[in-house]
Amino acid sequence: MEERLNALQVALTNEMWEHEFYLNNAERTASAVGKAMFQQIAAEELEHYERLKELALVWEKQGKWPETLPLLVKNTKVGDILLDVVKKSATAQPSDADDLKAIRTAVDFEAKGAAFYVRLSEESSEPREKAFFALLASIEQEHFSSLKDTEEYLTDPAGWYQKTETTGLDGA
Repeated sequence: MEERLNALQVALTNEMWEHEFYLNNAERTASAVGKAMFQQIAAEELEHYERLKELALVWEKQGKWPETLPLLVKNTKVGDILLDVVKKSATAQPSDADDLKAIRTAVDFEAKGAAFYVRLSEESSEPREKAFFALLASIEQEHFSSLKDTEEYLTDPAGWYQKTETTGLDGA
């Protein structure tokens, strides 16, 4: 059990660090896309932190995975951010090298976070614990995918538009 609680403490530390990283970058960037993306992920990482903190407190007190603690985590909305912001703007949003660096840093730690939660899920024999960490892994994976999409938008807006347009070949 101590090993699982230690892993939970690592998760708490990571979620708070990521929350602060995203908030700092949301404040720094002039890009509407970057700002919206960073703000949304910051809010989601804070929610993960709060759920993990509740879990840690009860788990430490009871000495086992909680039976009554509501461990629902909202699904991510980050996948819609890029499309929503782009739809509101006729031109590509300005970004700078710091935006791209932040996105690439975030891509890296979201990938690591997803792998970490997958490992915690796979190592668990408790069904609720397994499901909870699998959900966190899937959300981190969605963050990863959305950040990769944002990276593509920032580096090649024309290519991104071409890829995401939904035109048919029938001339309609």
